[in-house]
Amino acid sequence: MTRSEITDAKRIVVKIGSSSLTHANGRLDMRRIDKLARVLSDIKNKGREVILVSSGAISAGVERLRLSERPATVSGRQAAAAVGQSALMELYNKSFADYGCTAAQMLLTKDVLEKEVLKQNAQNTFDELLKMDVIPVINENDTISVDEICFGDNDNLSACVAILVNADLLVLLTDTDGLFDSDPNENKDAKLISRVDNPETDFTALSGKTNKFGTGGMLSKATAAGLAAKNGIHAVIANAGNDNTLYDVLDGKEVGSWFVGRDKR
Repeated sequence: MTRSEITDAKRIVVKIGSSSLTHANGRLDMRRIDKLARVLSDIKNKGREVILVSSGAISAGVERLRLSERPATVSGRQAAAAVGQSALMELYNKSFADYGCTAAQMLLTKDVLEKEVLKQNAQNTFDELLKMDVIPVINENDTISVDEICFGDNDNLSACVAILVNADLLVLLTDTDGLFDSDPNENKDAKLISRVDNPETDFTALSGKTNKFGTGGMLSKATAAGLAAKNGIHAVIANAGNDNTLYDVLDGKEVGSWFVGRDKR
């Protein structure tokens, strides 16, 4: 099997993290957000269904509240997220509207997937939004999330969303070119792992480092990609810094790290 199978993906979940949406100082990168909206709008205009899982609410809240750093307490981060989520959606709404698309916000907690009625309601909402030609923008409901109902990070959330909506493809956009055989931050000879056929491979030793403004890391992305692949969904970890990344992935080009959907090998 080759990556040409990815070119047929109809329903796509794209995840982007805080480190890919912010400058080095932690402030939001407006140009990156606008470029992402442009590419996703263009992909949707080609007839594909697009769902965006976006981090950045806490970073946006820190910026709007003029804080020098992320709050150290849970309640402080939840308050920053409450302020920042609306600020982040303002940016997405404007950027998507500039390219002729409508965005919708959905905030989820893990219990939505664990309670059948809530799960069905969420699936119905996704289906209706996509029928209406809307791009859902998803984030965890950080303002109320506690350990019992949180996804842990948006990498895991994106995989859960991909499974929930029966997506064909999950793309995890990050600040590196994909999954490497060793930490590229420490080993200049690290090699990109372009294909993963076994979604249950243990990548703990290849976890890499996390930007101080993010919460995930390469291990969480590999775990999320593996979860999607185990459920028959192709997943690709690729670089958010290249404007052509999503186009290249959907054109079946050899970019990033491809986790082959289990029943599609």
